[in-house]
Amino acid sequence: MKPFQYATALTTDSALDLVSGNGRYFAGGIDVLGEWKDGLDEPDLLVNIKALPGLRAVTPGNAHWRLGANVTIAELAAHAELRALFPGLAEAAAEVGSPQIRNMATLGGNLAQHSRCWYYRHRDVDCLKNQGETCYARSGNNRHHSLFSGSPCISPLVSNLAVALAALDARVTVRRGAQPLNLTMAELYQAAWFNPVAHNSLTPGDLILDVEVPVGRTRSAYLQVSEKGDFDWALVSCAAAARVENGRLNDARVVLGVVAPVPYQQDAVNAFLQGKALTPAVAAEAAERLLAEATPRSDNGYKVPMAKALVQRTLLRISDT
Repeated sequence: MKPFQYATALTTDSALDLVSGNGRYFAGGIDVLGEWKDGLDEPDLLVNIKALPGLRAVTPGNAHWRLGANVTIAELAAHAELRALFPGLAEAAAEVGSPQIRNMATLGGNLAQHSRCWYYRHRDVDCLKNQGETCYARSGNNRHHSLFSGSPCISPLVSNLAVALAALDARVTVRRGAQPLNLTMAELYQAAWFNPVAHNSLTPGDLILDVEVPVGRTRSAYLQVSEKGDFDWALVSCAAAARVENGRLNDARVVLGVVAPVPYQQDAVNAFLQGKALTPAVAAEAAERLLAEATPRSDNGYKVPMAKALVQRTLLRISDT
């Protein structure tokens, strides 16, 4: 490990100034330190952003809640009011890593984390996402990889919170230079769909400040399937959210995780659910439509029936909540 400097930023402006050049933001440090150990990054300066004012706050509101980027995953999972109003988000937070990781990892870090593809993370492999010319997962070990992708890279997004927040139509405030940007969850990740080098739409120096979650969808749920019962990445995850009025869905969203480089949803499937009573037959049809264009690889075909089952179970949970 080469020598580096460490500085604590006390304002957003100073954080952006400090990180310019070859710096990295540091809050929980879960992903930054992991990439460092894997030889993927060697920053000259770690910029501690844990002291930035307002970024540890969970602020309720009538129209929306504001969640600071430095709120820990454990705080999201344990927050009683948040669990009551946004159960799907709390469930997604509770599935992240181990208790020790959840106590350190932050909301912003979970959303901004880089690929977990083993070819990308291997220090002796230069894959397409890491200065190489080939996505080795396409013809190699791809059992954890994407069913959908707009680029040659099939590394999937693994953030639990991105999937749950996409179902809730949350928006992310990002500081880019002098101006804040207000991005939908789709916009936060859309660059990764087309650009094999991108993990998300953030550019160097961008700083996630907070997430705004609208209150409108009063029913939500999150489910995932993993190889192990605890402390493991999801093989496939699913979040759903809606308003249920007189037994019928309004503004429904169903989103899949770990099947694409983005939180995967289809406007046509959400439109199909609008105004319908949520029966097992309707949930099954939504699942079929959402997975109709899946392109499984040699080792990940199991994800298609798994994702269909998760879509059905997650949708039926919001009808029963």
